[in-house]
Amino acid sequence: MTREEMDRKIDEHFAFEARDDVEGVLATLAPDVEHDIVGSPGGPTRGREAARAFYEALFADLADGRVTCVKRLYGDRFLVDESVWSGRASGRPFGLEGKDRPLEFRLLHVVEFADGGDVGRENVWIDLAAIIRQLPQA
Repeated sequence: MTREEMDRKIDEHFAFEARDDVEGVLATLAPDVEHDIVGSPGGPTRGREAARAFYEALFADLADGRVTCVKRLYGDRFLVDESVWSGRASGRPFGLEGKDRPLEFRLLHVVEFADGGDVGRENVWIDLAAIIRQLPQA
């Protein structure tokens, strides 16, 4: 895959996330995708339907999300994307009371592409310390 093809696919994925479009996000994933949100209590999942629960919860807990790319690194059929997510904590993101407060945190995606160009593996690292600082619990 070219860098442009990888950019198009991950930008499409992020655009569906920004619209809270679960079906759109899942359509960017390979049928047997490995979906790994590092630190998630359930651990990595396999397959589109297994990833669905994460996105449904995420979209219920975060609102008005926007992802701004800071830097991308490319390899053979993979990319590493450093981004900043900004929006509102409308629910209980990552188990914390959001109280509809503004929220911004860094994300690191390691994305491997399957044959056909869909996301075959998505590994996401979230700056949980920044989230905890912004959503103090009292």
